[in-house]
Amino acid sequence: MGQIFQERLPGPRIYCCSNCQAHAADYDEVVSKAFQGRYGRAYLFNKVVNVRLGPKEDRQLITGLHTVNDIYCSCCQQVLGWRYEKAYEEKEKYKEGKYIIEKNKMTKQNFLK
Repeated sequence: MGQIFQERLPGPRIYCCSNCQAHAADYDEVVSKAFQGRYGRAYLFNKVVNVRLGPKEDRQLITGLHTVNDIYCSCCQQVLGWRYEKAYEEKEKYKEGKYIIEKNKMTKQNFLK
């Protein structure tokens, strides 16, 4: 098996995979902390790193029908959340191309208490 390339984010406040501590997103990429995931609260991000996309699927979510891809940590393969591929309702179009990461699937690095 080959070595996995892992991107390291330079920012002072980083969200990491809770399982393997791989960097996942910078604090400055948070769009909203008011989302609901499968297992509780979730955050919406503009950009994430060190993830791989699962297959596209239509999923009925709280806000309506969306085409999404599950996102997996590229290092440990834990499901972190999903990526919005397509929103079918006009008011939900802002989510397209953005990522949900479940709060319980990430840890904080370099956040002041």
